[in-house]
Amino acid sequence: MAVLTLTLHPAIDQTVTLDRLIPGEVHRARAARQDAGGKGINVASCLADWGVPVTAMGLLGAENAAPFDALFAAKPITDRCQRHPGGTRVNLKLVDASGTTDINMDGAPATPASIETLTATLEAAAAPGDLIILSGSLPPGCPPDIYARLTAALKAGGARVLLDSSGEPLRHALAADLLPDILKPNAHELAEWHGGTDDPQRIAAGLIERGVDLIAVSMGDQGALFLTRQEALHARLSAERVESTVGAGDAMVAGLAAALSEGAGLERIARLSTAFAVGKLGRAGPHLPDQSIIEALAARAEIKAFIGEKQ
Repeated sequence: MAVLTLTLHPAIDQTVTLDRLIPGEVHRARAARQDAGGKGINVASCLADWGVPVTAMGLLGAENAAPFDALFAAKPITDRCQRHPGGTRVNLKLVDASGTTDINMDGAPATPASIETLTATLEAAAAPGDLIILSGSLPPGCPPDIYARLTAALKAGGARVLLDSSGEPLRHALAADLLPDILKPNAHELAEWHGGTDDPQRIAAGLIERGVDLIAVSMGDQGALFLTRQEALHARLSAERVESTVGAGDAMVAGLAAALSEGAGLERIARLSTAFAVGKLGRAGPHLPDQSIIEALAARAEIKAFIGEKQ
């Protein structure tokens, strides 16, 4: 099973660490760093750390592609990203003791020609049985139903589709006749799509009934839910050290893909996905700690099966 990630709206993450963020005040940074980012890029980076061969596809601005070039050269990531004129957006992450404040920018508009070329390349590259990970928001100029259309085309070719998005792209994808095989929303994104504050387990179970094979719903320090048609699990694992929360959800997606590449059952999927997310919290940038640390975290995760009532 080959794994390919698609990132239509990548970013360079500028992370600035502060003692305390006070609106309206002048601050002195304790540390600052830049990382190649965007959800699918983060997923590919974590998968490469785990030793899973992965191909990264997406749209990169040619003017500031150096951080991405360096990441792809440093790790076994096959680079099939399309370069286009202009620059990739730069997102600001302000980190202090209370958490991470995100200031996300829009990137350069995508042209119909660049979208058509990239999606055609992805469809041609995807073979039956491959896992295609569609991640993140969309750049200006990109049709909001692109994930829905890609899901239909990729599944028709025999590939499996994992979607991690929100807002309009998620709404279109879940309104389509053919749904993604795997979904990884967080509880807020799921409630927003559903139009209310219903139990995330109930919403996820409804999507399983409509044909999704696996849903992982991340819930922050409350852990995560993992549902298939046969099983439902709740996983929780406390973090001993938090360096940065940036990319933790993407690390969970990488954990899903890594477990699926093993042919794992739901408990291993839940343990490994949770361990990837918590392990990522201890490191800045889209990187995992050593495999032995991840396996120790996976073994320590609290897993509880449930039916019916929310746990």
